Amino acid sequence: MIATAFAICVCAIHAMNNAQSAATSDTRVSQAHVSNSFHFLVHAPLSRAAPLFGPDGERSWAGEGWNPQFLHPQPGEDVQGAVFAVQHGHHKSVWVNTVFDLAGGRMQYVSFVPDIVVSVVDVRLSSVDPSTTSVEVTYVRTALDSSANEEVRALGQSDRQKGPLWEADIETYLKEQRK
Repeated sequence: MIATAFAICVCAIHAMNNAQSAATSDTRVSQAHVSNSFHFLVHAPLSRAAPLFGPDGERSWAGEGWNPQFLHPQPGEDVQGAVFAVQHGHHKSVWVNTVFDLAGGRMQYVSFVPDIVVSVVDVRLSSVDPSTTSVEVTYVRTALDSSANEEVRALGQSDRQKGPLWEADIETYLKEQRK
């Protein structure tokens, strides 16, 4: 299980290193690399908010576009080392949950779309007070080929806009649960 997640991360890192090596050639264009963060509040205690940031927990609020298919474990569950795939339009991304610490409020994912992009998504939660949780999400994306540069830059633009959307979707979900 962890070996599978490790192998996928090693493949993604190898692809990034190959892309970076290719980028050092004078005749090649360097690959795009973008990093963006956003913050928002969840009106729920950390113990209630944290599970919403696991791949399966996110299904409850993220809409139809988020439908992870677990490769490991079976049956699927939100745990460190989970490996899952998500279809995004014409692309299928493979994700590895590299950190999953509910009590500490930390989740991290590495995802990749072959020949296009490797992404690291880092989620950090902290208690503001007993009924409010602060959320910080950072996306770091690297194109694996210069032909994907514009797509990666567009993803970066989109990432910057996600905070208010995530906050609204999560708040809507939590209000429905309180009824």
